Amino acid sequence: MDERPIYLDYNATTPVLPEVVDAMLPYLREHFGNPSSSHVYGRRAQAAVDRARQQVAGLIGCDASEIIFTSGGTEANNLAIRGVTEAREDRRAVVTTVIEHPATAQPCAWLERHGWRVTRVRVDRDGRARVEEARAAVDATTALVTVMHSNNETGVLQPITELAEIARDRGAVMHTDAAQSVGKVPVHVRELGVDLLSIAGHKLYAPKGVGALYVRRGTPLRPLVLGAGHEHGLRPGTENVAHIVGLGVACELASQGLGQRAVRMQRLRDELWERLAAQIPGLGLNGDPVRRLPNTLSVRFPRASGNEVLAGATVVAASTGSACHAGHESAPGVILAMGVSEAKALGTVRLTLGRETTVEDVKRAADALIVSWRRIQSERR
Repeated sequence: MDERPIYLDYNATTPVLPEVVDAMLPYLREHFGNPSSSHVYGRRAQAAVDRARQQVAGLIGCDASEIIFTSGGTEANNLAIRGVTEAREDRRAVVTTVIEHPATAQPCAWLERHGWRVTRVRVDRDGRARVEEARAAVDATTALVTVMHSNNETGVLQPITELAEIARDRGAVMHTDAAQSVGKVPVHVRELGVDLLSIAGHKLYAPKGVGALYVRRGTPLRPLVLGAGHEHGLRPGTENVAHIVGLGVACELASQGLGQRAVRMQRLRDELWERLAAQIPGLGLNGDPVRRLPNTLSVRFPRASGNEVLAGATVVAASTGSACHAGHESAPGVILAMGVSEAKALGTVRLTLGRETTVEDVKRAADALIVSWRRIQSERR
């Protein structure tokens, strides 16, 4: 039997596609020019950056001039959140949710420590932001509404279009972190109605250390880092040409057959759920059963912690979202925010599939997780 580890942690990071590596290599070897240089070496590098900008824009349905390259999703979120609030000093409030990734939650916390009012909208039992609560929170003092497009732990898709409409009606800027969504489901900025959208390269088979921020033309935004006028003056520093090329190619590949890949992923995800649920009485599903990413399955194992289950299923590479500090295991905050008790939430395991996941992977992973859970139950009798 093939005992290679079964990788089911694609929401954490993805492998770099061979086509992406091949596209990058010339810009790590012979095409080394600085895009700001006017000679042929520089022009060649600038042309590669321009093409990548068009490829990223093509995936999310915007103009190439509205794409700003960053070092990843975290920088994109910080530029969006702190850049807008620097530019909108006439307003001193931000609205977000209780389930944001730290790349959003921490900049919001920083603003709060510096005198901003930050309102964190709760989620319902399915893990979706409460629209009416957001409607009540956004007012004439709100500079920014920032809500993730899909949750990284549960995969639950958030009501971004409705939230963007609320923000627009109140004169606020709307930002969404779409790092987990881009490349998995269709994401079109015009349809969403957002002003800013963050992308992380390593979530869609591009390298780590590169990302992008969509900035709708006319959106008030100030740079966080000062220097030369790169990236429309919003992100100074010589461009990371090879990685930007890689991101562009990854976005172009993501746009090809996106719907078919999503259907295939959902079938595999659902088969994994059915196999587990058939053998583990009381297995729980975290999040909306329908409005979620097609590759993401967050489950709660009864009478066992997620860390215990994964420790006994060594052939499965996945995550729990739990944190361990000084021997104490704490439940994932996103699951607790949905009203799940801490005792049940501790059983959470996040299983996320990708391009390379096969039916055989799903079968082997399910069998390993079931055996591990049963072993834990027998040891406690």
